[in-house]
Amino acid sequence: MSKKAFEFNFDGLVGPTHNYAGLSHGNVASTANANLVARPKEAAKQGLAKMKALHDMGLKQGVLAPMERPDVHTLRKLGFTGSDAQVIIKASKQAPKVLAACSSASSMWTANACTMAPSSDTGDGKAHFTPANLANKFHRSIEHATTGRILQAMFKDDKHFAHHPALPMGDHFGDEGAANHTRFVDINADKGYGKKGLHFFVYGKHAFDSSKPAPHKYPARQSFEASQAISRLHQLDMDNTVFAQQNPHVIDKGVFHNDVIAVGNGNVLFAHQKAFLNQMQVYTDLEQAFDGEEFHVVEVGANDVPVEDAVKSYLFNSQLITMDNGDMAIIAPGECETTPSVKEYLDWLVEQDTPIKEVKIFDVKQSMQNGGGPACLRQRVVLNETEIDAMNPNVLMSDKLFGELNTWVDKHYRDTLEEDDLADPSLLTESRTALDELTQILNLGSVYPFQLD
Repeated sequence: MSKKAFEFNFDGLVGPTHNYAGLSHGNVASTANANLVARPKEAAKQGLAKMKALHDMGLKQGVLAPMERPDVHTLRKLGFTGSDAQVIIKASKQAPKVLAACSSASSMWTANACTMAPSSDTGDGKAHFTPANLANKFHRSIEHATTGRILQAMFKDDKHFAHHPALPMGDHFGDEGAANHTRFVDINADKGYGKKGLHFFVYGKHAFDSSKPAPHKYPARQSFEASQAISRLHQLDMDNTVFAQQNPHVIDKGVFHNDVIAVGNGNVLFAHQKAFLNQMQVYTDLEQAFDGEEFHVVEVGANDVPVEDAVKSYLFNSQLITMDNGDMAIIAPGECETTPSVKEYLDWLVEQDTPIKEVKIFDVKQSMQNGGGPACLRQRVVLNETEIDAMNPNVLMSDKLFGELNTWVDKHYRDTLEEDDLADPSLLTESRTALDELTQILNLGSVYPFQLD
């Protein structure tokens, strides 16, 4: 029997090596802003400010720790030898782009950290977590082992939580996590988010069937086969699961994840007109599988907001949240105000008869310039009251934690960082010192490779 449950947003803490190396082919903002001067301290504080604001609005908010970077352990697997400092110096001279990849702070985008299924939806009645393998991008494919350890340190009681390893590596089972997964549920029911939900998996291609549609310019990062595998691992009821293919034409316009073209919450799907193949059938499938009074589709027309403007503004990489009064609000990046078609649309939308009644703008420019908006920065986790009592409480946002983490950032982060700075071995020392202290603040134990060696 399902219990009353609540949705938590776990935002990724921006890591000390935040930089713009332009590593993500298919992500227009990432490649367009390559070689800009990054501001790690400012980026971390922008992220923390968003977390605190949502906490103050009454949402349940948590923090997900970043990766150890530069990743010297991966560099050693690639043949660089000597002390840690020597490994970094050799890599900077012989393969600077490899060093940049091993220094990426991309784990800030925790929508890609994992896929999660609440205990109300799973066959064994446990909350399930599977870290994403992120196989399409080398700099992200090296995250999942540490991500898994961090998740296990946050949700460690195996009576309530089930943790799976990432799917096998390789293009056929490319898995990008919750950026291509949405759970819908009738949150007006007595159990809140604890009622059995509808799982919506969006994929970019069929990896084992080349006759199916696929993008040509940019890669489809999520495969149908990976989405199926996650649904099996999490023991989901197929009557409450819908699979849909992303429109390959919008992938080729820079929509590298579903959460760049659609976002959902509760009983609402907010999507662009060009988001999916066979779009009307997708809507029908969702409406039929949804267990609740009414399923709402709020579709944005291509004439109102062209796909290019949706990508530029990250309109759909906003968070869609339910406020205390039951209305929904869009947590949007500042770029939605500076993109005329998007601003005009949002001003119009909040006056319409839909559940979305408010737009709240947040400055996450440091993340946006690297290709991630408010929705990229958060992983949604649904927990019931028993599971909340069983989790690590130190990772939950509070006035105290907000102050501690801002002090921690001030102490350890650089004001600016350029790609050439990654060759400085002292950056590794600074990062490890910061992360060692962070694991104590969040009570994570030893989760990083340098702590385990």
